[in-house]
Amino acid sequence: MPVTSMLRVRMSAKDAHYGGNLVDGAHMVHLFGDVATELLIKQDGDEGLFCAYDMVEFKAPVYAGDYIEAYGEITHVGNTSRKMKFEAYKVIRTLPEISASAAEVLEERILVARATGTCVTPMDCQRYNKPAPKKAAAKKTPATVAKKAAVKKTAVKKAVATKAVAVKKKVAVKKAAVKKAVAAKKATVKKATAKKK
Repeated sequence: MPVTSMLRVRMSAKDAHYGGNLVDGAHMVHLFGDVATELLIKQDGDEGLFCAYDMVEFKAPVYAGDYIEAYGEITHVGNTSRKMKFEAYKVIRTLPEISASAAEVLEERILVARATGTCVTPMDCQRYNKPAPKKAAAKKTPATVAKKAAVKKTAVKKAVATKAVAVKKKVAVKKAAVKKAVAAKKATVKKATAKKK
């Protein structure tokens, strides 16, 4: 199941950076950073580090008083890297044309920004889902080498002995068959000679 996160924030007057109470796009990127931190905490039990954004797009304006929902999801997990995608939607907007305090809940939310990026959680900081440590290779000591050689020698000796027994048995069977065939032939010759007489 993918790791996801969502933050809902109201843009205040102090977030407005331009005329007409327009909020700068960098504020959406800041929200994505907070979402990424939550995703890393859920995934690794650590805040990790934001490495880079691959892509950032601003799709619609945001104003002071608007409510923004920022979503994030981990799309790929490497040894230390975590790739993520983000989307920010406007869910409530202000209506300054009606009055200074007028606002409405949007029937259909508006996509205001989206991005993709990569975060990193160093291996020693990961507290969850750690890969199993690799088993250390057994050290070769003179005693282990000698033991391994002795085992191999015994196995070879046993294999040779087994083969020798098999060959001996085969020879004995063949010898018995030849002896039987010779005896049968002798008996046939003797019978034929007796008939002639």
